[in-house]
Amino acid sequence: MGDCANGEIMYSTAIRIFMGASILKIMKYISRFTSELKASTPEVWEWMTSFEGISKEMSPLMVMTAPAHVKSLESVAFEPGKPIFRSWLLLFKVLPFDYSDFTLERVDVGTGFVEQSSMGSMRLWRHVRNIQSIEGGCMLTDELTYEPRFAGVIAHQFVKMLFKHRHRQLRKHMGELPQ
Repeated sequence: MGDCANGEIMYSTAIRIFMGASILKIMKYISRFTSELKASTPEVWEWMTSFEGISKEMSPLMVMTAPAHVKSLESVAFEPGKPIFRSWLLLFKVLPFDYSDFTLERVDVGTGFVEQSSMGSMRLWRHVRNIQSIEGGCMLTDELTYEPRFAGVIAHQFVKMLFKHRHRQLRKHMGELPQ
């Protein structure tokens, strides 16, 4: 496990499953990204739970589709662990390259959520996003646990690049606290 200058903490675990004479190696990655923002906790909560905010974080690399009536995570009724809708992930806003059967495990209003969705490209996708008040603003943390179905190292690099981009966008739109 190592700390990176941009607030990312990343480590991975290899799991070997013995199946007869062959060994299947499954890589499970856990990454953490943190940003200290000037905006208040309520402002960041509104941003991070709205699909408009989510889209701005991912743009222009990709977007996540949602049904027209879904404006924010707070606006959807959900049963923990049950898919709410299928979201298509569109590369550069046009090219479908993956899907997510968007599933919430928990929403703690004002402080965070846990999403654990089935995805075409991932055996496991778990996204925990939390905010906490700090002096001068708040701290937003994303912790991801995922197991790519294929091209593990490439998928891992893509996820890291996407979340570094998302946190740059967060700091751009919400303001960054000086270090």
